[in-house]
Amino acid sequence: MLRGLVHVGAASHKTRMESAPPTISFDLSTALVRAGRGLIDLVLPPRCVECGQVVQGDTGFCPDCWAGLRFLNGPACARCDTPFDVAQGEDALCAACIAEPPPYDRVIVPLAYGAATRDVVMRLKYGRRVGTARLMARLMVPQLAELAAASEAVTGRPVVLVPVPLHRWRIWWRGFNQAALLAQHLADAASLPLAIDALIRHRSTGSMRGRGKKARARAVRGAFSIGLHGGDAVRGRHIILVDDVFTTGATAAAVTRVLMKAGAVKVSICAFARVVVHADADQDFLPPH
Repeated sequence: MLRGLVHVGAASHKTRMESAPPTISFDLSTALVRAGRGLIDLVLPPRCVECGQVVQGDTGFCPDCWAGLRFLNGPACARCDTPFDVAQGEDALCAACIAEPPPYDRVIVPLAYGAATRDVVMRLKYGRRVGTARLMARLMVPQLAELAAASEAVTGRPVVLVPVPLHRWRIWWRGFNQAALLAQHLADAASLPLAIDALIRHRSTGSMRGRGKKARARAVRGAFSIGLHGGDAVRGRHIILVDDVFTTGATAAAVTRVLMKAGAVKVSICAFARVVVHADADQDFLPPH
């Protein structure tokens, strides 16, 4: 596991030995990679991550399942990204953020949590289809890259990606942390620093299914702390906290307070999907952690 602050995308420098094999040109190596992928696609054609139908292109979804995705590209709260029914201005806040402003600065999420996105998340977390994380990150990258560029233009320093940690027993049972996988793919795609061990979850919070915002807040209170080398990685930086699903914001708020106490100047949230809660929402539909 990587420790501390890792800058992804920097070129490695190796001393060329006299006995080293001839270097393959970039164009030739690229062509070979593409040919290899084409052969793999011929033998094992890519399939829709939702329904399993053979698909063309790199979206990861068949046309029908793609049409079933709800992209959150309309008017929304400038703080927590809760969708608005009608546009209310670029800096408009929802009633909840006005009444009780969250500690994080901003939330960026491309999709609403629904039947299709739920299946994608469940296939990753419980089906152990780790390749799904790359597809999820691909849909998250555009908004992340925009936010990262705007932040660096102001501060002169790149944002740092930090995944929401899992408790060690959950990692032992699942075999991986889905948020860390997403953060790694995002860091690769956007060439951003990644502090994968900046946070630790030292207390298990159990399943969050069926718990409301207040119950979730009580469950995660005091569950997180800064890792051994996390302070150096986050101090003075704008942190982008990465997770798979943004539900009530309780976990994000708890982790943000820990990061801010450790010296982060700002914390934003980047997730694959978010729950859009309505008055008649079925709490059992909310994702477990």
